[in-house]
Amino acid sequence: MEKEKNGILLESGTNEIEIMEFTIDGNLYGINVAKVREIMMAEKVHPMPHSHPAVEGIFKPRDTVITVVNLPKYLARRDVESRDKELFIITNFNKMFIAFRVHTVVGISRISWEDIQKPDNTVSGGPDGVATGIAQCDGELVTILDFEKIVAEIAPQTTIQISEVEALGRRERSECPIWIAEDSILLSRMIQESLQKAGYVNLRSFPNGAELWDALQECKNSPNLNQQVALIITDLEMPQMDGHRLTKLIKTDDVLKKIPLVIFSSLVTQEMYIKGKQLGADEQLSKPEIGHLIGVIDHLLGREDAEKGNRA
Repeated sequence: MEKEKNGILLESGTNEIEIMEFTIDGNLYGINVAKVREIMMAEKVHPMPHSHPAVEGIFKPRDTVITVVNLPKYLARRDVESRDKELFIITNFNKMFIAFRVHTVVGISRISWEDIQKPDNTVSGGPDGVATGIAQCDGELVTILDFEKIVAEIAPQTTIQISEVEALGRRERSECPIWIAEDSILLSRMIQESLQKAGYVNLRSFPNGAELWDALQECKNSPNLNQQVALIITDLEMPQMDGHRLTKLIKTDDVLKKIPLVIFSSLVTQEMYIKGKQLGADEQLSKPEIGHLIGVIDHLLGREDAEKGNRA
């Protein structure tokens, strides 16, 4: 698994993704290989009281306690009869290890983010849906699940917390224009609400890197570019164009490279941090550290001293 993953992790800004395909009740689903740490046979799980209905409990492989989510049950919203030889996909994102029970693992396909389409609301379920993309791998349609959204629903305390922003105290209003590339409807809304609460009210949101990049081209030659976009926040996983490709395009452009760019993603591991640094990202933070993100924005926009004075 590590050998398979390293090939893509060491490349920079290729706009490609490796999708691990798995099945539940014969339906084909996908997860970004960068989120996967291990595949193993399902083991006995110790139940935990008062947990979400889709949480089976915990198990402890190699001295690490890991929560197990029954993905068939979560997707069906009802109890699902277990099968022989089910598997655990052990994931690591948002600085957490979580195991997801699945029926089979099919394999890994490498495709371009351009080949991943954002499902419309009739398919995805809108803000409440968990399909983040539809890809075609080896002639088969694969539904890519929004694992961050799934975990946020199961354990709200693990996602962005508005309380972190409230703890910053009274803050001045800022009209500095901030652009955000984030494909998750839920997380995009939470980021915007948090920034607005922190005083940043001039926000523009994009569902992927490609649309943000196209918007940059429209205002690139403006004499007052910094009055249209003063800072960019980007996720990494996005259909059409991912955050690393967006970062590479911006930081190799003589005009746009001056715009501060922050990668804010559940995938900021050590390997991904190195990759982002090579591409020129000004800062990289792991979700859900929204309080830290606001501090970084203050620093990059030169508001640090002013905000310290306001809180004094």
